[in-house]
Amino acid sequence: MTTSHEELVLISGASTGMGAATARELARRGFHVLAGVRRETDADALRAPNVEPVLLDITDPGQVEAVGRRVADDPARRPLRAVVNNAGIAINAPVEVLSMAEWRHQFEVNFFGHVAVTKAVLPALHASSGRVVNISSVGGKVAMPTYGAYAGAKFAMEAMSDALRRELAPHGVQVVVVEPGGVRTEMTGHGIERANDTIAALSPTERGRYGGLMRAIINQATGFTASGLPADAAGLVIADAVTARRPRARYTIGRDAAVLTRLSRVLPDRVLDRVLANSLRPHFPEERPTTSAA
Repeated sequence: MTTSHEELVLISGASTGMGAATARELARRGFHVLAGVRRETDADALRAPNVEPVLLDITDPGQVEAVGRRVADDPARRPLRAVVNNAGIAINAPVEVLSMAEWRHQFEVNFFGHVAVTKAVLPALHASSGRVVNISSVGGKVAMPTYGAYAGAKFAMEAMSDALRRELAPHGVQVVVVEPGGVRTEMTGHGIERANDTIAALSPTERGRYGGLMRAIINQATGFTASGLPADAAGLVIADAVTARRPRARYTIGRDAAVLTRLSRVLPDRVLDRVLANSLRPHFPEERPTTSAA
């Protein structure tokens, strides 16, 4: 590959969190970063030397096509070192109560949009012998309760990445997966807000079935976020996945991700079920004692 100051990197979901941290780190290393954002206000906040914000809603075919043209028609004729598929949302609710519209929205953002962006820039990656870096999650290996839609999209990302890696390896294009665990990002906070909204909208029957579970998941996620790695630390790992001469097929971010991905490989499903249930039990809200009538 050519030297870094002559190369582009495209990152989706770069407004905040891991995407913004990765953009800053790669710019520091000398790459020209096309940082995908959804709003002009985000672009203004992110713009910096070697960081060029581009409007990129990965569910908008017109914007995906436009960013593909921007890469292909780069005025400085810089090759594309990598695309980092990072954009994402978290919608957490039990399978029974999550609407089909929310299921589809989760997959559009966390899976189909990334496939579309990858396809748009693959001609440039073939020309440069570049790299696809897909940001998955520990949820791409272990599906916690209420994470059916989120984990489903991440499992799909893992499978697509495996197929793509095997398809592109003979042609000199590498595919890398990054699996973060607990990282302090705005996406986690937005996911918690959505979960609270879902609880408020549950019917009495649904609340009886799932209210305690959803509260436990929120409490656990809040704890993971508070103790998680800062986004800048995650950005360093992702930047290494972009720049390593011989990258691993998969990188984990955080001790929790490393532990859970290993457990998912070695434990029988029922044993893993019990491990996850035990880890969640302390986070259930305490039942208030009822007072008997005098």
